[in-house]
Amino acid sequence: MGVAAHYRDLLASHYSWMLGGDIEQVATQDRQLLEKLGLGAPSAASVAVDLGCGPGPQTLALADMGFGTVVGVDTSQELLDELAHLARSRPAVRTRHGDLLDALPEMAARGSVDVVVCMRDTLLHLSDLDAVDLLLTRVASSLATGGKLLLTYRDLTQELAGTDRFLPVRSDDERIMLCALDYDTPETVTVNDLVYTRTAEGWELHKSSYPKLRIAPDTLVQRIEAAGLTVTHHAPESNGMWSTVAAS
Repeated sequence: MGVAAHYRDLLASHYSWMLGGDIEQVATQDRQLLEKLGLGAPSAASVAVDLGCGPGPQTLALADMGFGTVVGVDTSQELLDELAHLARSRPAVRTRHGDLLDALPEMAARGSVDVVVCMRDTLLHLSDLDAVDLLLTRVASSLATGGKLLLTYRDLTQELAGTDRFLPVRSDDERIMLCALDYDTPETVTVNDLVYTRTAEGWELHKSSYPKLRIAPDTLVQRIEAAGLTVTHHAPESNGMWSTVAAS
């Protein structure tokens, strides 16, 4: 199953819960990360684009940091509707339904964007490394002079074996989520998401799978630099994600 279908048929309805259930709280945490990495708004007219925004904690964070326009892009209309509801008191936030590869050339003139973020493994949802290179090239073209790109992602290049492939995600009295990883090729891993929900008749299982890319962090740096950007920060975070910042 493709990424868009996986979100439509399973993950979108559980995504905010998976993040902890309180998107405003997650937005506060995201703001702390964005400010730590120096992604503040250069001016009140600054433009930020959030590629693969989901319900938008980082979109909300960018709006709260003073960006005049923040565009959240996602293939899930359900998650965009959730973001629009959360952002109803934040006029800077706009939503756009579409593919992150096509969003920048369609909506942004060359050199018109101050910050682009692509967080929480969204980069790994692309189909292959050629798509990664295309995205990076389009980001480089859209960024204003001194503009910045933030990527956060997992390093999935190290294979987990046996029962280590089964990972708990979150659980409470009404819902349990875990995933299992299948390492199909050197370039991709299949993520099998399983969600149990409690019903009047007992526990009901919902399941779906989708591919993620396996990109070594240092390989990603090489591709970012090949696109014409300069990497200014590259390190793992305490939550197991890598964060990479590049400037035009």
